Amino acid sequence: MISLQHLTKRFGAQTAVDSLSFEVPAGQIVGFLGPNGAGKSTTLKMLTGMIEPSQGTATICGFDLRREPLEVKRRVGFVPESGAVFESLTGLEYLEMVAALYAIPQDAARARIQQFIAFFDLSFETLTDKLLGAYSKGMRRKVVITAALLHNPPVVFFDEPLDGLDANAAVGFKALIQTLAREGKTIVYSSHILDVVERVCDRVIIIDKGKLLLDGRPDELVAAHGTGTLERLFTKLTGGSELERRAEDFAKTFRP
Repeated sequence: MISLQHLTKRFGAQTAVDSLSFEVPAGQIVGFLGPNGAGKSTTLKMLTGMIEPSQGTATICGFDLRREPLEVKRRVGFVPESGAVFESLTGLEYLEMVAALYAIPQDAARARIQQFIAFFDLSFETLTDKLLGAYSKGMRRKVVITAALLHNPPVVFFDEPLDGLDANAAVGFKALIQTLAREGKTIVYSSHILDVVERVCDRVIIIDKGKLLLDGRPDELVAAHGTGTLERLFTKLTGGSELERRAEDFAKTFRP
């Protein structure tokens, strides 16, 4: 479903993504992990057609990212970390605009929007009466997630999707992506909340400085490295253990 072949992105002299290669089949939830600046968001932006690769390519649902970008965009949904929206539109206007861009018939679009309203326990009055600029962060996030799934894409990329969601919405979202995967959709889930990744993902890919570090099932990787948890494995690989030592040193300054 997703295949990267030496995907590379440079910004001037800086290489943000360095010859990444991996494949993700249909029906799999992959945790895409790395520290800040590792190249995760840049990779997702390339895979969704927001920026062009400097070298290499990728195919999504058999369509080449560089040669057939529109076909790729028709088949992916993307929840970016920023969650940017048109703040001068109401939530309903925004979702109807997205539906029109994907040529979803109006009746079908309204039916799908109603399903998401029920799932996220959204207020229809808020969707119709308030501009997106006045929404809470969590409410806006729910609208962005709805927009990403509205055209029923076979591949969905999530970049920190839980940011702003309350506890109940987060639980519902985790159940949603597991259901989507069982229906055959490919899910790429980028997050710093590693305990959630460990619970919901079939596989994790860890990158740092744009390069692939590890790729495998979370339980197998944790067992192979003897770290006990994915979080400890991640910190071991990416230098986070040093931060734990610094935290201990910092705490000592407040002890009598």
